[in-house]
Amino acid sequence: MTTTTTTAPVLTATGVTMRFGGLTAVRSVDLAVHPGEIVGLIGPNGAGKTTFFNCLTGLYVPTEGTVSYQGTVLPPKPHLVTQAGVARTFQNIRLFANMTVLENVLVGRHTRTREGLWSALLRGPGFKRAEAASKERAMELLEFTGLADKADHLSRNLPYGEQRKLEIARALASDPGLLLLDEPTAGMNPQETRATEELVFAIRDQGTAVLVIEHDMRFIFNLCDRVAVLVQGQKLVEGTSDVVQSDERVVAAYLGTPFEGDPGEEEVAEVEAAEAGADTATGGTGGAGLTKTGPTGDAESTTARTEDEQ
Repeated sequence: MTTTTTTAPVLTATGVTMRFGGLTAVRSVDLAVHPGEIVGLIGPNGAGKTTFFNCLTGLYVPTEGTVSYQGTVLPPKPHLVTQAGVARTFQNIRLFANMTVLENVLVGRHTRTREGLWSALLRGPGFKRAEAASKERAMELLEFTGLADKADHLSRNLPYGEQRKLEIARALASDPGLLLLDEPTAGMNPQETRATEELVFAIRDQGTAVLVIEHDMRFIFNLCDRVAVLVQGQKLVEGTSDVVQSDERVVAAYLGTPFEGDPGEEEVAEVEAAEAGADTATGGTGGAGLTKTGPTGDAESTTARTEDEQ
């Protein structure tokens, strides 16, 4: 873990609110991530974590609030967010199953390739140089994530833990200044989880700030400089691991103890229905709404998008 820096943040979310119709899934959330930081985002299932991630990365356009990267407001388009320097992985593995490991990482390089259509069609010297540079960078990332010896394997044949690593390698292929990880250890055994923790530390050490959603509290508290807790779409508390773990409101939220503002079952159902309707309209499969399930319940769904929007 590193000491929090005092430099200007790479990411600033100010008053981010996401409504589906008249129902609010994320309410006035402020969050900043500084260079060299690993920040955790936790909360019970349905707290709004993935919905908030979708607002940060252009998959959802916030109803209110702004999201800025290095002082510039991000455009509400995923590919433009990626070009700006923000990359993410998704809760569900979303690799190109019939492509090789190397090809999957090369897909992630497309935002850093400047050659145009005609150059690609004619395969001139400029295109060939760019192609060689992209392949070299992709192999560096496979070496970094421990997958270099699997470069020619089909991604579908990788073990689960290595598929997760490949997703991270593909996200890193866009050379981001900020990496967002949505439940990177979901479904992993303890050894794979520990390897992922070491990988995230290595990513930070190479100069990329990290914002991570995770339900594994040991992973989060070992990893993160700061942790923010979302409950019912609102930021309940933010601070160091010790501060968060000792906050009685956090304990109550995870145990399902009612507190002021706790939505009733009818409101929960309305929010879930509104989110489902919004995702149907945009071709997605759903973000995080308000539910009352605990941390061991079903995982939040994510918004389905084409792989090149990651």
